[in-house]
Amino acid sequence: MARTVRDRLFGKYAMDATITVAEQINPAIRRIRLETDQPVAFSYTPGQHIRIQLKDPLSVAGILRPGETLRTYTIWELAPGRRAIELRVHLYEGDGIGLAWARDTRPGERVTFWWPQGDFFTREADFHVFIGEETAGAAFGPMIRALGDAAEVHGVVESEAPEHDLPLPGRPLRRVHRHGSPAVASRVLLDAVAGLDLPGNTGAAYVAGEARTCQLVRDFLVRERNWPRTSIKVKPFWAPGKRGLH
Repeated sequence: MARTVRDRLFGKYAMDATITVAEQINPAIRRIRLETDQPVAFSYTPGQHIRIQLKDPLSVAGILRPGETLRTYTIWELAPGRRAIELRVHLYEGDGIGLAWARDTRPGERVTFWWPQGDFFTREADFHVFIGEETAGAAFGPMIRALGDAAEVHGVVESEAPEHDLPLPGRPLRRVHRHGSPAVASRVLLDAVAGLDLPGNTGAAYVAGEARTCQLVRDFLVRERNWPRTSIKVKPFWAPGKRGLH
């Protein structure tokens, strides 16, 4: 009965899928593949995310307090046949149902997900700049791929160590590593941004990752490089002790 209520209220926004691949890419990232029972009919722009139901979708908490049961993951790739969705899931430190699912999910498990959401995607510009850390890579990959080889792309991606780097398509971005330095308000990433040789301030910048670091990077581009604030798209994926940013 509870499922009937859920389907009546939200069913047109949801699809069911089976986990067919769940494997480690590197120490920080897992590849998870969802295969749907029917072709995905929704529209999708690279950079958008889905929300996956991680607890009992029939529960009262799942309906009235979706933050308790839903977690958000950027689509890495929508297969050409639109029957499979690839994810690249970062295994951040901490606890909670999102991390437990990312670490423990196995092929054969069934999940319900909610169609793509979000406005973190590319726009037309003279050139494109991508700045973020491990959690941003899952969005940067499909965004860069969609731009194509002709686009002028710049940027820097931070991770804890080289073995944590997520391979990205297209021209290589600069890579920097914390090696134990804080990811919160990251000086490593900010210093790397200060060292970027950009062709001006007429491009589009995409800044993602830890919330305080995103703010610092945006402020640097505005104050030190004279970028219009409207040319910088910021997506805070996480912040210490907070849920629901992404």
